[in-house]
Amino acid sequence: MRRSFPKHILLPQEHGAWMMFLAPLLIGLVLGGKWNLDSLALTVAALAAFFARQPLTVLVKVWVGRRPRKDLRPALAGVLLYGAVGLAAVLWLLQRGHTFLLYLAVPGVLVLAWYLALVAARRERRQMTLDLVAAGIMALAAPAAVWVAQGRYVSHAWWLWFLLWLQSSVAIVYIFVRLEQRTWAALPPWQERVRHGWRALLYTFFTLAVVGAADLAGQVSPWLWLPFALQAAEVVWGTVFAPAVGQRPTRIGLRQLLIYALFTGLFLMTWE
Repeated sequence: MRRSFPKHILLPQEHGAWMMFLAPLLIGLVLGGKWNLDSLALTVAALAAFFARQPLTVLVKVWVGRRPRKDLRPALAGVLLYGAVGLAAVLWLLQRGHTFLLYLAVPGVLVLAWYLALVAARRERRQMTLDLVAAGIMALAAPAAVWVAQGRYVSHAWWLWFLLWLQSSVAIVYIFVRLEQRTWAALPPWQERVRHGWRALLYTFFTLAVVGAADLAGQVSPWLWLPFALQAAEVVWGTVFAPAVGQRPTRIGLRQLLIYALFTGLFLMTWE
């Protein structure tokens, strides 16, 4: 009998993680100004690290008895495959002089260890703090891609990282709000909706304030508020005016995918 591809073991299953990983990487590659073999190596290394989390998670689950032993072999094969590919890409980058990337890998390893410890303790679900920190790690792909493309350290790229981390943080908190809304039996008064979604609204308007302050300080484009205003409008609309009562998680996820795509396009057009 032909064996099916074990995508549940070898590929990340969280759609939100795909968006929060690919968007900063794509933005960094585009804003880097040029693509070369080093950019390709960075992309391969980042993808290998992103993909490796899934089989590592399965290995830990097998170890603590949460998954059957039959998952051990494909999970171990996935870790070895992604590890070998990622190591080859990293060695290429180091040989090309991009040693500063090792500093960016340190927080990623620490957060991965934190996540795997939660998996072993059966406590990895609905960990907003972990998700927010992990979003910051994934946003590091943007400045890394800029530095590799330009072949040098550019301090201004930290603004790129910080703003993309803020955007991902807003998206994470907002998704938590939307997933909780879907369990409501009825639509509550608007005051209760605001009270329930206060954290998403706070993150949203704080981010807009940061973008405005960066604009006044001459650090970013005067038009960069547009993609963040789009996200803010979505958060206000979904939190106060159109809660996701009774909606399926798939519908919520697809809407967020659309907002992420629009944000990414507007960000690239307004960054300079």
